[in-house]
Amino acid sequence: MAQQRNPTPRTELALVCTNIKLYYSFVQSVERWSQLYEVAASQAGYFTAAQASDSGFSLQLLKHHYNSGKVQRIRRGIYRITHFPSSELEDLVVLWLWSEMKGVFSHGTALDLWKLADYIPMVYFMTLPLSWKKRRLRVPGSLELFYSDLDSSEICWHGPIPITAVGRTLRDCECAGIGFEWLKAARNKAVHLGLVDRQGATR
Repeated sequence: MAQQRNPTPRTELALVCTNIKLYYSFVQSVERWSQLYEVAASQAGYFTAAQASDSGFSLQLLKHHYNSGKVQRIRRGIYRITHFPSSELEDLVVLWLWSEMKGVFSHGTALDLWKLADYIPMVYFMTLPLSWKKRRLRVPGSLELFYSDLDSSEICWHGPIPITAVGRTLRDCECAGIGFEWLKAARNKAVHLGLVDRQGATR
């Protein structure tokens, strides 16, 4: 009858080292996922490949989570945590991430988000920095772009996305030729709510 060999001290040490490595690998995995989840949670469940990399995810690891169904690929470089609760602003978040978080929703889109008029644009409007005008962009079909270097005072946050302040929104809409009646109603409502003065300046 064969005798069972007792593990040698060297074997026991190797086993302990292996367990320690597995433990730290698990801890690092949890920390990476927690960090990425925190980023995605502030963006309606979406994140970019660059943000995943900043959280410690290699492309191979990100692909693994995609293949396992833990994340979804929405468009090139943009992903979504699969079971994150849905949001009515999801389409806008994806477009904002497409703009490398440089765009600000403006014109009719901002007017609609401020709920100042019954104006529902057929496309989304976004203002990008003037430097982007030189770039060759594959613009999503649902997006119309404007270019301007906005001042920080002209930008507000609507949940996870930036939009132009009310005064800037009204001026943009006027320059873009949005219907007079819509614009008049929006201006009157903004004044009534104390968002701008009668000259259109944001308060």
